[in-house]
This record gives sequence, structure tokens and C-alpha cells, in this order.
Amino acid sequence: MSAPARFDRGHTDDLMSFLAASPSPYHAVANAAERLEKAGFRQVAETDAWDGTHGGKYVLRGGAIVAWYVPEGAAAHTPFRIVGAHTDSPNLRVKPQPDNGAHGWRQVAVEIYGGPLLNSWLDRDLGLAGRLTLRDGSTRLVNVDRPLLRVPQLAIHLDRSVSSEGLKLDKQRHLQPVWGLGNDVRDGDLIAFLEHECGLPAGEVAGWDLMTHSVEPPAYLGRDRELLAGPRMDNLLSVHAGVAALAAVAASGEPLPAIPVLAAFDHEENGSQSDTGADGPLLGSILERSVFARGGGYEDRARAFAATICLSSDTGHAVHPNYAERHDPTHHPRVNGGPILKVNVNNRYATDGSGRAVWAAACEKANVPFQSFVSNNSMPCGTTIGPITAARHGIRTVDIGVAILSMHSARELCGADDPHLLANALGAFLEG
Repeated sequence: MSAPARFDRGHTDDLMSFLAASPSPYHAVANAAERLEKAGFRQVAETDAWDGTHGGKYVLRGGAIVAWYVPEGAAAHTPFRIVGAHTDSPNLRVKPQPDNGAHGWRQVAVEIYGGPLLNSWLDRDLGLAGRLTLRDGSTRLVNVDRPLLRVPQLAIHLDRSVSSEGLKLDKQRHLQPVWGLGNDVRDGDLIAFLEHECGLPAGEVAGWDLMTHSVEPPAYLGRDRELLAGPRMDNLLSVHAGVAALAAVAASGEPLPAIPVLAAFDHEENGSQSDTGADGPLLGSILERSVFARGGGYEDRARAFAATICLSSDTGHAVHPNYAERHDPTHHPRVNGGPILKVNVNNRYATDGSGRAVWAAACEKANVPFQSFVSNNSMPCGTTIGPITAARHGIRTVDIGVAILSMHSARELCGADDPHLLANALGAFLEG
């Protein structure tokens, strides 16, 4: 293979903007939709009848987006090439009765979402973002992107054992952030504050899906700025790359043997079992409706699915310089070494030998190097939407991604070259 594609600073700069503008899954899909609209895609409603016209289309549902591009002349049985990703990240989410406090402090009651590195949320300036549902059923995005909340850590003078025995956090007692002073905690204060922030009348908000986020912006790091530090790379890095790849393929004008698809789901971090998660019916329903809209029937649907391939793109583990013994001794993915192929023989990842061949061909076409990842046999392996997609839809699926450090931290770390390399490989895959 010749020299790999050079680092595209423009792509990584754009990723940084996308991360900063997407503090919640709802913001992420709104930003993805905006980029696709600029590329000529149009939103279709699930409640409307669909037509079989060619071009780019997308569906929004909550914190999920599915977008696809139908080439001109595509037959009803034309297969799909899917890039799968997820929009959610571990964090602290606001409870139904958020107003709390004690000993002169005003606090916000939060619940732990997913599996965050809890210590990474301590002593960090936090904003608040998400979705407000109004009394008429409509929704409004909200983003208080300034220091509003903080989870203060106990001073070492009051916990002398922390240095020798490690930090021990009780999820209920120790992670409730402060956001002001006062003994007169009143129900409705937080939501009233957010109504004012959004210019809404008092009492207009009937429901909410709110979460904390670090307000520190993404930044290049290192002597040569070869690293990227930022929030929610797991897995908005893949969402961003998938949007860029899909838009580029749709704009290329090249004939396509398959229909390129981006499916970015919510709720991967807690099992994917929701109407917007990979274990729900969303993807299958949209693919089937696309087949039927082009005049196909069940036989066309079966033929299309049988030839369909999905790349499940999610972040993975780069070898950690301080904990190399936690990794498999013969598989040490390095940042800026290209995206990784994830393998687990117990099907925690969906990759098999035929899937490896598909991925290798896409990387060769894009002139992108790739690495292999497998877990240390003594360490439990994580999982992704890959096995779920393969099992639920009978679609051949391959697990890939970008190697990072500090996964599930409030602020993660990757190589600055790798996002662009991933996007190039995804584009080559979607081209078929």
C-alpha cells in the first residue's frame, strides 16, 4: 500500500465544531440534518406516504437520524450499504423532580446515564442541554453552554485515604451538582430558569430530557498538535464521519451499485432497547419502506437485505502507555495509525473473516491504513450496535472505529489524523 492519505486539518476542525455544537443526541441529529440539507437531502415524515424518487432523504426521530441516497434508476431489490453509529454518550441526566439542595446549597438532582468515568465529572464546569417538550406537544432544543453546574469533590483534608485507597463515589450521594445558593429550594426553579433562557412563557414546558456537558471546548493537544481532546467522541466522531462520507458520495455523481445509508441511533450506552435505539424497529422499517416505495415487494426486500452490508462504526481502545498490560499483547492499536477493525469470537463484535475482507477492500480503495483490535483474554469485552444490527435484521455487519484514550470520560482523546482517515474509508465503503 502506498503512503496513507494526509491529515486533513479542515475535517478535524469541522469535527471540533460539530462536537461543540452537539451537547445532546437531539442537537447532534439536528446538526447532522442541517449538513445533509446543505448537501441536497430532504426530510421525509414517517407519517407521510413515501415515493420512489431518487435523491437524498432522511428521517429524524428523537435523538436518532437515518439518511439514505437513492441513485437514479435504482431497482427495488438494490442492496444497501450502511454506516451505523450512535449519538448518545455517558453523562449525568436531570431527574423528573430536579430541584434539590441542602445546607444552603442549591442543587440539581441527576441520574447516571450509561457507564461514565464518574471522577471525570468532578470539579468541571458544566452546562445543561437537551430537549424541552411544550404543552402543545412540540419540542424545543435548549443549550445553556456556559458554566452553570459543578460537582465539587471532597477536599483531601476530609478524606485522607483517597490517595492510598482510591476515590470511592456513591452514585446517589456524591454526584449531585450545585448551581447556586439558598435555603428556599422551590419545585420548578430549574425549568422556570430554562423557560426564561429559551424565551418561553412560564409554565409552557410539560416535559424534558436534559443532560450535563462540559463547557470546555475541543482542542488540539501535544507538541505538534497531533492529538485531539474533546467531549462525546464516543460516538459523535463516527456520526460526523458518516455524515461527511454520505454527503460526499451523494455529491460525487458516480454510479452506485448500492444505496448508501447513515443510521445514527440513540441509547447505545444503555442497551439500545428503545424506539430510537438499534434494537428497535427504526432501521428495518425505513429500509423496507424504501424498497416498497420503489415498487418492490417482500421478495425484493429479502434480496436487498441479503446483499446488504453494515459497518458499525464506534470508538475503540488505543493502547494506553500507562496500562499496556490491560491490552492484548499482540494487538496494540495506536492513535493516528488509522481506524481499527474490531474482532471478538464470542460475537460481542460482529466482524468475521468475510467482513474483514469488505473492510480491507474499502481501506485499500481509500488508501487508508487500518489496525486490528481484540481484547485481552482476561478482560471482558465491550459491545456495540454491530451484533444487534446483524441479529435483528439479518444483515452482514462489520465492527470498526477509531482508537481513543479515556473512553467514557467527560473528555476523551484521539489522534488528529484518524477522524479524516475514517471518513475516507467510510466514503469508499459507501461507494461500493
